[in-house]
Amino acid sequence: MFETIGMPELLVIGLVAVLLFGGSKMADLGKGLGEGIKNFKSAMKGDSDPHEKV
Repeated sequence: MFETIGMPELLVIGLVAVLLFGGSKMADLGKGLGEGIKNFKSAMKGDSDPHEKV
């Protein structure tokens, strides 16, 4: 009954997101998401804060 999300569905979701938020907001959201993933990975490794200066 339920199948995985394919490429056409992802394209529709992306198009709707661009229409709702606009191009500049999408860039900011992508940057924030990337930083969040980077921080999460470093926390999982047990590293100190990546923004901390020694």
